[in-house]
Amino acid sequence: MKFDFAVFCASLRTRHASLALGTLLGMSAIQAQALERAPMLSLEVAQKMAEAVRTKAVEKGWKMNVSIVDSGANTLLFERMDGAPLGSGQHAQMKAELSARFGQSTRWAGELAWGKDNKGGTLPGVAELPGFVTFPGGLPIKVGEWTIGAVGVSGSLPENDEICAQAGLDAVKALLK
Repeated sequence: MKFDFAVFCASLRTRHASLALGTLLGMSAIQAQALERAPMLSLEVAQKMAEAVRTKAVEKGWKMNVSIVDSGANTLLFERMDGAPLGSGQHAQMKAELSARFGQSTRWAGELAWGKDNKGGTLPGVAELPGFVTFPGGLPIKVGEWTIGAVGVSGSLPENDEICAQAGLDAVKALLK
């Protein structure tokens, strides 16, 4: 039997292509499983959170803006209550985005910059970074160790903003599993 180099090369290409295809399909299956297992924030849950924020704000006589973002800091929902300060809408958005990106509260960011006693934090320069919000009102939405989004509230004093954001989280706690 005579050795045919062209047939041999074609055989190798076919085997390599099969191996590559198998590897890609296997990776796709692993990625699909990871997506199936990763919890995600739904619009329905975001709407329930916003309703709870509104309810708490009305109860206290505050007029708020609320922003809820997903794990990638993409807006799922934004609401501005009648009479809420126009300028604080962007603050609510920035608070939500920072909390989603870092998986921490904006209060944490303020403590990094200013310290718990406001006499100087460990990283004072972070207050100068674009989009780095250093006052309360932004809280991450977590399922176990996963940060699936964040809520940002603004329109009153920062502590009041955080009270409303926490009311939103508390309202959906049972749904975040």
